[in-house]
Amino acid sequence: MGATVTSKGQVTIPKAVRDFLGIGPGSKVEFRRVEDGSVVVVPLGKSRPESRFAQLRGQAGAGMTTDEIMALTRGED
Repeated sequence: MGATVTSKGQVTIPKAVRDFLGIGPGSKVEFRRVEDGSVVVVPLGKSRPESRFAQLRGQAGAGMTTDEIMALTRGED
């Protein structure tokens, strides 16, 4: 993935990288130089991004009981 540096020195981090790192608007990141001379982006304040499945956990609510589902499918009141 590539990016272009603006005249102000700004770069847009590609969406796939932002999603992988779990960063969004207002997130803090740090730039670190590693031994081989390359630079890595490290998100601050978060140990590891949640998986996309973990983000959805618990979203469905309590739901219906089996008896309520069976009554609904049978058309019972």
